[in-house]
Amino acid sequence: MMHLTFADKNLLTGNDAAELLLEYTAALASERRADTVKVACIGIDGNEVVATFVLGEGAPIMAETTNSHQPEPDNSAAIAYMRERMGALSHGPKVTAGSDDLGSDYLQHFDETI
Repeated sequence: MMHLTFADKNLLTGNDAAELLLEYTAALASERRADTVKVACIGIDGNEVVATFVLGEGAPIMAETTNSHQPEPDNSAAIAYMRERMGALSHGPKVTAGSDDLGSDYLQHFDETI
């Protein structure tokens, strides 16, 4: 288990989910993108919760180890989603402003409407 701190909230979740949240946040930030991810956690009061994290540039998130012996919440779906999205970020097409990848017809139409 790991202790997550996000803004002013403290939650417990599994090691894989916590580490991947940090890794995915860094990947999104490097691409100047954002996403939301729902993660099963244990709240400060011991209740099971589903937390929705807004991840991206400037997301205030950290994870630290804990000595909790509670069973880790099942986050297999969230882990699969973040891995899939991280793969798409690193292998997806990169398009920049003024790039020919946008298509010259699109750029010409855009220039004519200004």
